[in-house]
Amino acid sequence: MAKRSFDVTRLPGTAVLAVACFVILYIPMAILVAYSFNSGKVIGNWEGLSLKWYGSAIHNQAFLDAAINSLILAVTASVVSTVFATMAALATTRTEKFRGEGAIHIILNQPLMVPEIVLAIALVIIIGQIKQMTGYNGLGFLIAAHTTFCIPFAYLPIRARLEGMDLSLETAAADLYAGRFYTFRRVTLPLLAPAILSGFMLAFVVSLDDLVMSDFLKSPGQDTLPTYLMGELRRNLTSEIYAISSLLLLLSVLIVAGSWVATRKKD
Repeated sequence: MAKRSFDVTRLPGTAVLAVACFVILYIPMAILVAYSFNSGKVIGNWEGLSLKWYGSAIHNQAFLDAAINSLILAVTASVVSTVFATMAALATTRTEKFRGEGAIHIILNQPLMVPEIVLAIALVIIIGQIKQMTGYNGLGFLIAAHTTFCIPFAYLPIRARLEGMDLSLETAAADLYAGRFYTFRRVTLPLLAPAILSGFMLAFVVSLDDLVMSDFLKSPGQDTLPTYLMGELRRNLTSEIYAISSLLLLLSVLIVAGSWVATRKKD
């Protein structure tokens, strides 16, 4: 009699637990989005449908400045971290086993294992000293910190793709006297492109949504969307904050959906 494979969905209570998790996670988001269309000023008091809070958010200069800072930071950090992650993935998958490879994996994945607040405090100490010595207070420090934090998020999908790629095409290119760079450009890179795009999108979302590191390291006038929203929550909670949060949620959903479309298997 053949043994049946273990199926977690057959465990008693699995469906109930799954539904409960989805309700706990997504019902608050649905309520937030719903109240962003509330025409009234009082939170929790529904006074009818309106888009005025979205119009108010679009004309809010502080929100626009924070959005621009977030986009500059997220795009730059995700591009740089994806380039570094691609090079690291190639170096750890397209070479023979070497001494110290395990240590390299630990170093690359360290930001995932260390609590973000610990990393932020460590960077505050170092960057604070650099600011005193140089007098520079630009976005460069935030970009460097976000890049460091985002590298493992971009590295994981790229490395997973490389480990699943057959080496036969690259070997065939080498047998036909193609150079390493030509083989990478014409064979490896096209096959790796979906994973690179996925890693970029994941790094972009992580950088865009980061609060702890941005709040610790930002200088005056460098508010990002998360730090701006946190500051507004401390002062006054309004439906405009709900509208801004809904826009940020929509952007995150679109990026995640784009990442899924880019990496799904073709029929």
